[in-house]
Amino acid sequence: MRYTFVCIGLLFGLLGYGQNRQLLYDFREIPQSNLVNPGVAIPHDWYVGVPLLSNIAINAGSNGVSVYDIFAEDGVDINDKIREKMVFGMGIKDELSGRFHIDLINFGFKSKKDPSLFFSGGMYLDGDAIGYWPADWALLGFEGNADYIGKRFDLDHIKTRGEFTNVFHFGVNKQWKPNLIVGARAKIYSGIFNFSSTNNSGYFVTTEGERNILASTLVADAIIRSSGIDELLDDANEDQIGSILTKRALFGGNLGFGVDLGFTYYLDQQTTFTASLLDLGFMYNNTDVKSFSLKGSSTVEGVEIILPDALQDPDADFWQDLIDRVEEEIPFEEKNSGYITFRPTILNASIRRDWGQIGDRVASCDCDWRTNGGGDTKTMYANAVGAHVYAINRPRGPQTAWTLFYQRNITTGFSLKATYTADKFTYTNVGVGMSLKLGPVQAYVLADNLLAYRNYADTNYASLQLGVNVLSWAK
Repeated sequence: MRYTFVCIGLLFGLLGYGQNRQLLYDFREIPQSNLVNPGVAIPHDWYVGVPLLSNIAINAGSNGVSVYDIFAEDGVDINDKIREKMVFGMGIKDELSGRFHIDLINFGFKSKKDPSLFFSGGMYLDGDAIGYWPADWALLGFEGNADYIGKRFDLDHIKTRGEFTNVFHFGVNKQWKPNLIVGARAKIYSGIFNFSSTNNSGYFVTTEGERNILASTLVADAIIRSSGIDELLDDANEDQIGSILTKRALFGGNLGFGVDLGFTYYLDQQTTFTASLLDLGFMYNNTDVKSFSLKGSSTVEGVEIILPDALQDPDADFWQDLIDRVEEEIPFEEKNSGYITFRPTILNASIRRDWGQIGDRVASCDCDWRTNGGGDTKTMYANAVGAHVYAINRPRGPQTAWTLFYQRNITTGFSLKATYTADKFTYTNVGVGMSLKLGPVQAYVLADNLLAYRNYADTNYASLQLGVNVLSWAK
């Protein structure tokens, strides 16, 4: 039993995906920066992402424990390390969370009738999951309750949610004023599966009994919901699973709607403020729905055999009588009704200062930036420095990250960006990104937490993003 919680922790630590995309945010030379801010300054006339290759984001992280913490050959017994690092070292605010993103189709183009308008659209797969460390229940599973008489093991420690979704989107980006760009994107969510258990309350406690040595009390108001999972687990035929996934991804499963909003505002010719609000939406889950709930309270003191009354019925099953009593007082119910979940909304904001020149090209023109439009003027600068803040809505409150960045545009087709990020996963996250354009083909690679590459087993976070596009720079 004790190792079950260890495996859960390491599984999340190894396979959990990170959400923050600070290297991509406001890296306007990359077309996919439009996905994290629909109001970004766009220096392209049009772009088309190479299908399945235009935006691949793979991240992994855990702020609680690393593989090295448990399996390092340091002479310490593994049971002692599990006890110290996980059972007593992690709390209920240690989150095992993540997100992944793969573009299937992505395109954008400037309106010929109104050059201030830029349209974009496409389709991508999105996965999101979070699980908080169930501290009380990890303790109970690892050590039992013999030494914890009177301690309440809180059901609120169990919080988890996740989903796998195909997203169809179409957005509009507009130079609303000479110093203001605004953007909005509509999204239709076609859900593949979902699970959620976030509103649990109650406790389990062992106390001294009246008719027996010990009494166990369970007070519960807990529920776990899932949609689309049972059919996938029960169906072992790979061809059928593929058909099920495809059907659900193309409006044959859970459906929802959401919007993205964003803007870019030029405080002056060289200073820019941006912000975006992503996935402000909901999902109605009604495909292959399973909901399990426990609600009630019960106190038992074990199997009670009262003599001589018990001898009157030699066929009595005292253990089954105990089970029946608990189930009557705390009914376990299964329902199949649909339910609504809200998307994990993301907030981004940044401040940026540009300066310098690219080769022999002047840093700014003689024209008035307010009439020229910020987007074209900004591509002239060789350097940019700034700060970025990120927050995602989570069941126990926002998860945040803070980033400082420097960008160097070596030529109009070759740019580098370096970042330093502090968040719950690590305070030593140094990342580097590169965008390179050769003819009409543009490729980019973004890698986070480079200092951890020395020892993957001892890292709490790693990230890689890459993509290939065909595009045309704006004149």
